Amino acid sequence: MGEEPEKIEETKPTAEINLEEFNKPEILPVYSLDGKIVGKVEVPKIFISTPIRPDVVKRAVLAIQSRRFQPKGRDPMAGKRTTAESRGVGLGIARIPRVKGAGTPRAGQGAFAPGTVGGRLAHPPTPEKIIIKRINKKEKKLALKSALAATTKKDLVEKRGHKVEDVFRLPIIVEDEIEEVKNTRKLRDVLKALKLEKELERIVEGRRIRAGKGKGRGRRIKQAKGPLFIVNEDRGIVKAASNLPGVDVATTKNLNVELLAPGTHLGRLTIWSESAFKEVGGLLTK
Repeated sequence: MGEEPEKIEETKPTAEINLEEFNKPEILPVYSLDGKIVGKVEVPKIFISTPIRPDVVKRAVLAIQSRRFQPKGRDPMAGKRTTAESRGVGLGIARIPRVKGAGTPRAGQGAFAPGTVGGRLAHPPTPEKIIIKRINKKEKKLALKSALAATTKKDLVEKRGHKVEDVFRLPIIVEDEIEEVKNTRKLRDVLKALKLEKELERIVEGRRIRAGKGKGRGRRIKQAKGPLFIVNEDRGIVKAASNLPGVDVATTKNLNVELLAPGTHLGRLTIWSESAFKEVGGLLTK
């Protein structure tokens, strides 16, 4: 019997990608982890049709931040623990309560009243004060849509400080393998492949010590905000991004306005997994 001829595996021709179709606002390229365009995805309508509303976004972010405030108050008896009494009229001195006694520096000095040493506060903070800012449900939803729409505007993203001059279109869509990246070095290489090397340098240099007393009150470091990864499911990327300063990761279910517009400023650089980008449109149209 003669030897069987070797079987040659047929290679399927890869579909050629027309870059001109990505100039349409409703189509975005999908990148691989190597930074190559491997497909395309249709942009949900909320990214195109929603108006940019900085005023509503600001209210929504402040409402989220107010939930972290703690009630504070003063001791009701603070400044009142004294036997000081007013000496009345007819003595040519103010009628302010004065410390009793004689022969000591404190005797005769004003007490109890606001403006005196050790006196009470005129209008102290009270724990009953309403410190939570509320926002209507429809406004909150509009703010989230508006913040998402702002991530597609390159001028707003650059105005916020992100280095995206080398990026073709925004937001950046990456295949779902991005969710499985578990190593910080690998994630850094992905960002470099997506032409975000200057952005990496910006967030590293954007870490500095705060000026003023805040650095002694738990706010020592000021960190510039970097890209926001939005994924459908965390399969390791949260751990990978934890060692990159200023980089955050969110899923489509826990996405909020403060992540998309930190400090109430619109236009954060966002990097989506393909499945998350397709899903977010359906979540916000319900």
